[in-house]
Amino acid sequence: MKIAYLGLGSNVGDREAMLQAAIERLQAPDLRVKKISSVYETAPRDFRAQPPFLNLALETECDLFPLKLLSRIDKIERELGRQREVPKGPRSIDIDILLYGNSVVHTARLEIPHPRLFERRFALEPLAEIAPDVRHPQLRRTIRELLAETANQDARKTSITLRIP
Repeated sequence: MKIAYLGLGSNVGDREAMLQAAIERLQAPDLRVKKISSVYETAPRDFRAQPPFLNLALETECDLFPLKLLSRIDKIERELGRQREVPKGPRSIDIDILLYGNSVVHTARLEIPHPRLFERRFALEPLAEIAPDVRHPQLRRTIRELLAETANQDARKTSITLRIP
């Protein structure tokens, strides 16, 4: 059983409902959602001509190997209408594997830890809320320490509350 941290985001349609639907689909006997962060609203980073995102982080207990977890995530994203038309463009749902225990994975399909985690406040802010003292397996710095270096980026905590099914 591994602890995996996932980052979820949505900026198309009913963003709150999309995040809740993703959480419900993730929950399974081999993937149990244990903690949900607050929901944060953030501006898009790379492709700026799109609506703001709602983002959150999940702590999960996972019996799936990383590539199997990625396959599950891809299936859930497709079921929820994710279309990859514009790179880094608008999306109904985006689910990223941020950390998977202390594992480091580099394949053509998957990199863990997420390769840009350390520079993205929209991922670090919710992750720091549920796992501030977890260390990045390559940088050996805590999530709290990494978050402090993204102070120039905005992430606004919302009043939205999502639930573990």
